[in-house]
Amino acid sequence: MQTQPILVVDDEPDMRIALTHALSHSGYSVEIASSGLEALEKFEADKFSLIITDVKMPGMSGIEVLGKVKKRSPKIPVIMITAYGTINNAVEAMQEGASDYILKPFSREILEAAIKKIYINSNGKAQSKLLEVSETKRIITQDSKFLNILELAKNVAPSNATVLIMGESGTGKELLASFIHQHSGQSDRPYVAINCAALPESLAESELFGYEKGAFTGAVSRKIGKFELANHGTIILDEITEIAIPLQAKLLRALQEREIDRVGGDKPVPVDTRIIAISNIDINKAVKEGRFREDLFYRINVIPLTIPPLRERKGDIPLLANYFLEKYSLSNNKKMTKIAGETISLLLRYDWKGNVRELENTIERAVLLGKGEVLLPKHLFLEELGSNGRKSVPIRAGLSVKAMEKELIFHTLEEVNNNRTHAAKLLGISIRTLRNKLREYKESSGELVDYSTTRPIAERSGLNRQVLPI
Repeated sequence: MQTQPILVVDDEPDMRIALTHALSHSGYSVEIASSGLEALEKFEADKFSLIITDVKMPGMSGIEVLGKVKKRSPKIPVIMITAYGTINNAVEAMQEGASDYILKPFSREILEAAIKKIYINSNGKAQSKLLEVSETKRIITQDSKFLNILELAKNVAPSNATVLIMGESGTGKELLASFIHQHSGQSDRPYVAINCAALPESLAESELFGYEKGAFTGAVSRKIGKFELANHGTIILDEITEIAIPLQAKLLRALQEREIDRVGGDKPVPVDTRIIAISNIDINKAVKEGRFREDLFYRINVIPLTIPPLRERKGDIPLLANYFLEKYSLSNNKKMTKIAGETISLLLRYDWKGNVRELENTIERAVLLGKGEVLLPKHLFLEELGSNGRKSVPIRAGLSVKAMEKELIFHTLEEVNNNRTHAAKLLGISIRTLRNKLREYKESSGELVDYSTTRPIAERSGLNRQVLPI
């Protein structure tokens, strides 16, 4: 517990009383000030371990209090209290040295968590990490949950235990897999990543396990599979739930016995490969639906790591936004080096369904299209986008969910010039699922489909149209 009191600064008597009661209940010693001027007088006369100040106060604002305190004692932590109406000022204050800010209204638990985070860190600044994965890839976070995941990942990395990384698309699952490999004893050994969803079902086995010469027509020489290529290193099985059931049994044997069978081979081949599986869907649900073997799930679920979505770690948004701003300003020879407070405010309010990947794309676009040294809200083009960061598809009463799904798929394909891989990522489904959906639409309608646009010919010509035009 701190040895010096906390100084609470607020012009509202009720807020001073509430803060004093909450902090005293948690065991902290508290001093109060009703104005910025009184706060500075007390600050000059006494020593404090922390200052909590409202942003908007008559006379001297909380921003001015912060500036004067930091000028005299740069290391003392300051927490800003703000309502949504003044969040822009609070974010700017963070850039000027504030340790944290709390939005009104807030609970005692939120206040205590903010204080504990500061006391844990001796320099009074929020703990953050920029972890090098490679020369071009980094993990940036100050979120406590994500930091705990990284710590666990670092601890298990030296072992040969199988790791299952779960999380929504765009959260950084592949980065975490690379991080584990870099901290393992095989960091100088092979690192082989394979997207299971992109494997054609007829070729998946030979891609994973290889084949012998003469195993089938066209097999004119032996081919080494991904497992052998990753021998003594790490293999990443991305979207592992997309592997067909028959092949899952062979994958299970490879994990259990540490040996594989090449297609057409007459004896098993031993492999010493670290497996990291990745999934962006609920594997428990896939098991219940019979799409994934339960015994394989138990085998890969030795060390489960789930990355929280960006909307659950919004404290990382300013960090990431500034990092991407610097990255793309340098690479594109731009002079944009600052983010306006109202821009940060907009980024914090936005629902990032595409997670870090969507945020990065948004900042890159803003740098390329924006002008000046400051990133402004208008540069983001978020106002005209839906909550998922793309132009929304109109909805009308009576439109079935299935028809809406169909229209969304066609619309997304058109937006990405029929790039199915990109469309599948934007839609949050696998490329195999997308192919199956397109096949289903073709078979159920009995219409000719022009796959240059992926839209049924009758629909594009306005005939028998059953869905809302875009």
